[in-house]
Amino acid sequence: MTYRWFALLLFSVSALSFAQQNVPEIKFESVADFLKLPEGMNFGEVPGVAVNSKGHVFVFTRSNSTHGPAFGPTAAQLLEFGAKGEFIREIGKGLYGWSFAHTVRIDKDDNIWAVDKGSDMIIKFNPAGRVTMVFGRRMESTSPETKPHAHLNPPKPAVDGLFREPTDVAWDSDGNIYISDGYINSRVAKYDKNGDWVKSWGEYGTGPGQFRTPHSLAIDRNNNIYVGDRANTRVQVFDTEGNLLRTITVNVPPAPGTVGVYGNMPAGARLAAAIGAPNALCITPGPNQVLFLGETIFPGRIFKLSLDGKVLGVIGRSGRQLGQFSGAHQLACPSEKEIYAAETANWRVQKLILR
Repeated sequence: MTYRWFALLLFSVSALSFAQQNVPEIKFESVADFLKLPEGMNFGEVPGVAVNSKGHVFVFTRSNSTHGPAFGPTAAQLLEFGAKGEFIREIGKGLYGWSFAHTVRIDKDDNIWAVDKGSDMIIKFNPAGRVTMVFGRRMESTSPETKPHAHLNPPKPAVDGLFREPTDVAWDSDGNIYISDGYINSRVAKYDKNGDWVKSWGEYGTGPGQFRTPHSLAIDRNNNIYVGDRANTRVQVFDTEGNLLRTITVNVPPAPGTVGVYGNMPAGARLAAAIGAPNALCITPGPNQVLFLGETIFPGRIFKLSLDGKVLGVIGRSGRQLGQFSGAHQLACPSEKEIYAAETANWRVQKLILR
C-alpha cells in the first residue's frame, strides 16, 4: 500500500470515527404512482424535477433516445404534469438544444429553465413553453472537431459565455442568474437579469473556493449561494460576488448492511468520498428555510439541514423499492413537508410526504 493510499485510508477511518451520530430518521411516505404518463410511455433516467407556483411538476428525463446511434444518442424530454400528477404536455419537443438532460428549475415568475449537459446550453422557456433566452452554444454538427469534451487535469481555460457540461441554474432576489459549470470548467458563472455576462469564480481543485464537479445550486432568502461541490463532498456557501462564507459537510455513516443499487457498500476512501456527496440541493421557501441535500447513488439518502449546516434528519436509503433511492439527482421542495426526488438509476420521480 502506497503512503498516499494509506493516508487516505487513515483519513477515512478518522472521518468516520468522528462522524455525526444520533441523526434522527424522518418518517415519510412515498406516494405510489403519482405521475401519470400517457399509455405506453416511460421515463428514461430522470435527472431533473421542479415545481411551479401552481403545483405543476416538471420532469427533465433522458428519454426520446430511440432516434440515434447506439452510443451518444439525443436523450432529453421536458414533460409537465398537473398538481395531481396528470400528464399535461411535452415542452420543446425536438428542440435544437436537447442532447443530454441534466436539471430543470422554475423561477419566481414560473419561467422554465432547462440545463442540458450534452449541448452545453441553458434554455429559458416562458410559462407557455416558448424559448425566450439561451445561454451557451452547442458544438456545430458540421465541424470535424465536434466530439465529447476532453476531461483534462487541469482543464483547458474556460471561455466567458460558453459552458462545458453545465449542471444547474439559480437566481438571487435581484434576478441575477447563476450557472454551475460543471463537470469540466469547475466554476460558477453569473449573469444579470437581462442575460448579460457579469463574472465567474472558481477553478478545479480541492482548496477553499475551488470545485470538483459543482453539481447543484440553491440560493436562500438572504442571497447566500449554496454550491454542491460533489466530488469534494461539501457544500460551499458564497455571497453574490463569489466570496466564500462557509463550508458545510455531512458526515453521517450509512446504516450497517446498506447495499447500493450497483453493488455492495464501498469501503475506505471510496466510502468516505460517497458519504454526504451533494448530488442535489434545494431550499424551502418562506421565512424559516431549511436545506435538503441528496447524496449520490450510494448511500443514496436525503438529508434535512439547517442553513448553517446542522443535520436535522435523514430520509431513506439506497435501493429500488418505493421509499428508497438510487441517489436523488435533483430535488424540488415546495415546502418542508413535501419533496420531489428525481432518480437516474431508478428512472422515476418520487413524491415524498414527510411526517
